[in-house]
Amino acid sequence: MTGDNMFSITNQMAKFKIPGDFWGGFASMLVALPASVAFGVTIYSAISPQYAVFGALAGILGATALGLIAPTFGGTDRLISAPCAPAAAVLSAFAIELVRQGASPQTIVLLLTVLGILTGLIQMFIGFMGAGRLIKYIPYTVVSGYLSGVGLIIIGSQIPRFVGASPDLSWWAVGIAPEMWDMRSIIVGLTTVGVALISPRFTQAIPSTILGLVAGVLAYVGLAQNDVSMQTLTDNRLVLGALGASGEGYLATITGRWNDIGDLKLSQIAALFGSALTLAALLSIDTLKTCVVIDQMTRTRHEPNRELFAQGLANISASAIGGIPGAGTMGASMVNLSSGASTRVSGIVEGALVLVAALVLGKFLAWIPIATLAGILIVVGLRMIDPKPLKFLESRATVFDFAVVMVVIAFALTIGLIAAAAAGVALSILLFVREQVGGTVVRHKTFVNQRSSTWYRPEAEMRLIAQKGDKAIIFELQGSLFFGTTYELYSALEPELKIRDYVILDLRRVQSVDITAANMLNLVRDVLKERGVPLLLSHVREQLPNGRNLVEFLRQTGLIDDSGAVQVFKTLPAAIEWVEDKIVGDLEKPELAETPLNLQEMDLFQGHKDATMAELESRMQKREYKAGETIYAIGDDEPELYLIRTGSVRITAPIAGSRQVHHIASYGRGDFFGGMSFLDEHARSDNAIAQTDIEVFVLTREQFHLLTENHKKLSLLLMTAISRTLAQRLRHADGERTLLHT
Repeated sequence: MTGDNMFSITNQMAKFKIPGDFWGGFASMLVALPASVAFGVTIYSAISPQYAVFGALAGILGATALGLIAPTFGGTDRLISAPCAPAAAVLSAFAIELVRQGASPQTIVLLLTVLGILTGLIQMFIGFMGAGRLIKYIPYTVVSGYLSGVGLIIIGSQIPRFVGASPDLSWWAVGIAPEMWDMRSIIVGLTTVGVALISPRFTQAIPSTILGLVAGVLAYVGLAQNDVSMQTLTDNRLVLGALGASGEGYLATITGRWNDIGDLKLSQIAALFGSALTLAALLSIDTLKTCVVIDQMTRTRHEPNRELFAQGLANISASAIGGIPGAGTMGASMVNLSSGASTRVSGIVEGALVLVAALVLGKFLAWIPIATLAGILIVVGLRMIDPKPLKFLESRATVFDFAVVMVVIAFALTIGLIAAAAAGVALSILLFVREQVGGTVVRHKTFVNQRSSTWYRPEAEMRLIAQKGDKAIIFELQGSLFFGTTYELYSALEPELKIRDYVILDLRRVQSVDITAANMLNLVRDVLKERGVPLLLSHVREQLPNGRNLVEFLRQTGLIDDSGAVQVFKTLPAAIEWVEDKIVGDLEKPELAETPLNLQEMDLFQGHKDATMAELESRMQKREYKAGETIYAIGDDEPELYLIRTGSVRITAPIAGSRQVHHIASYGRGDFFGGMSFLDEHARSDNAIAQTDIEVFVLTREQFHLLTENHKKLSLLLMTAISRTLAQRLRHADGERTLLHT
């Protein structure tokens, strides 16, 4: 495995693209470094305020190790790994609990190191066992609630530092005691948060985190002009303080820590397993969730198990050198992507630049205000809160989805993040268990040249459709489209999205659609939209078997709008007809320009002598019908043949076992209808209704008999032409029938 990874990273180095990967790594470093320092301070200041500087160093070391090792052995391009919010939430809670139990600071630091190593080992085991693929089964509601819960936890943990109070206190205890507040800290923190939130409206060139950091430092400098106590690092609880990490002292600290680990009892290490399992699950979810987002934005696909193995190895390395563990982070990865990065080398560049920046800017880091770091994390927490579920309250159909999100958030704030994820998944399963069906959600995959609309076209147009119809693909879906089938459906659709000119999804047999599936369909629409290809939906019903109004639901989730990117049809034949019109270019032929055809102009009789056609035409009547007028009805016993000069006709008939009349075919200019009764002289079995104003040639059976007696060659010509066309129609219909029963 290691050999393959080293070979892969060698190839990535060969593909290293300057300036994209360098500037991507540089920009993501600017985001990851201050956030990593802030996370480290959050964790270690929970031990004791004096340990905040050790936390800053741990954040830097963690960002360096994760940045260098995770992309080297991982498999996701553009992914940036660094200390993250879930790690800060779990590790700071772990440290607070140990403080309550009376553990010494040295013991807590030691156990944090062991906890990080165990977390990495569990992640590697998860990746080795192939459990990384389970990420695709996590519903959107659970991910949304999880993100919002972690965001609220981070915000709550930073409020004491934001107002200048002791970090040992809870946010509500600080909130009701304004006498603990330090207005200097509040001013610095508000400046940081305000600039970080507002700056993206004015510029995207510089990350908002950096602008917020600079603004907070400048606010501190401005206040320090009138406050001498703010101008020194000694006993200044408003700033981070000197890191104090000389090479010699650092090596001695790490060596001593490893010696102490050797003295730990097996029972002490085993007691950490529960917390390590929790942290490993959260970091794995955070990483793979970010990978999924990158896949959606870059049209790629990551290798979840390989990524988890690499993240576990990186977290072991980070903890071993005194850093804090982390995961693939959304913010830094998005900055990396938007800055032009294209390979994993950008992640290695980010890790190296974190170390360089820490060494060069060590003295500057000492003057970073604690309130500024708290403000940065508050902004991170605010951006993690997902507001989209609020829209679920607009419809009764999605109220339960909103309830799932709120339960996940409540569990995250009161019990724990793993319990929150488990509760959310359990509730989601209960909501959709009635709708689960066996088998695949793709019932049939066919092409337009294998199917046909109810419109029978001239032979030349049928040849063109047969030639180009494979550019239009039809997916007939069935069962429930929910978080358990979304991955399977997208895997079936994805190869076709890049090569087809038309994509039709028929929802006639779909029983239900959930939020996750709707988001996947939005992704399909966006992929097609980039190529200028519309997504066509047929049988979008207002009432699904589960009671949900599908049209309203798809509008609410943003799939159906007025942009024209999605076309909705009542039936599949109507969608196929629309595609056929596009292929043959009928939409460009204005009806006003339609002129009546003579017999020799019809495809049915092309290539025959004008005199012959004139003789045949003399045997026929010319009739006109207004739009909506019945030409013949079921049971009529006049076996006449109709050839259309202008306009179109609609054929309807009852389906066996039903009294309802259905549209079964349409014929247009140059085509004929009524041929079956004309040939067998039986009563009509269907209705013919003028769809538009129509002119026709009519050949009665009586005239045909006279033609047969006097002009045998001409009657043979007519029968051959009719039989050939009917045979083509029957062959096509038989092919469709066979296809539908497979």
